[in-house]
Amino acid sequence: MKKETIYGYVDHTALKPTTTWEEIEKLCREALKYKTASVCIPSCYVKRAKESFGDALTVCTVVGFPLGYCSMEAKVQETRQALADGADEIDMVINITDVKNGSYQQVEREIAALKELTGDKILKVIIETCYLTREEKIAMCHAVTEAGADFIKTSTGFGTGGASMEDVILMREHIGPGVRIKAAGGIRTREDMEAYIEAGCARLGTSAAVDILEG
Repeated sequence: MKKETIYGYVDHTALKPTTTWEEIEKLCREALKYKTASVCIPSCYVKRAKESFGDALTVCTVVGFPLGYCSMEAKVQETRQALADGADEIDMVINITDVKNGSYQQVEREIAALKELTGDKILKVIIETCYLTREEKIAMCHAVTEAGADFIKTSTGFGTGGASMEDVILMREHIGPGVRIKAAGGIRTREDMEAYIEAGCARLGTSAAVDILEG
């Protein structure tokens, strides 16, 4: 697989709490140079990134990140502000406590509320697979599908584990036809990237894409 093809799947990511504007600028320049699918950056940098790089750059940001257990109302407001600042895509974290309490319909309602806000823009739903049982993962596939989200995403990269091929295959079996898969967390080699793409992932979240493909 050509590296130019792989870049087209990548959400070029910088989400560490110590991330500086200088690092965000570098990330954005790399995204434009290598034609990645997007940059995924903290919401505090969305407006500045859009003002600096314009519509040539697809900007993704995160909501309820990384733990997911803020209120639905907080996530709604966070999403509304991110969109006002120019975000093109939103990666939200589900409320994992709702999953553990068996409140799957509440998770679905929360996803649907954010999808109503994002409209034609892409909404990705991070289910943080490392904390879920197989049955809970399947339930989240159904919730994401029924709520009308565009993507289901494996991980924040801040949990106890990242993407796994087993989880991607499980998602592929249980999501609806309108939902795509994003693998994120722990993607460290070109072989990993190619394997996830071949397994059906439409996006890959990684901060190491340039190092992997150019290094």
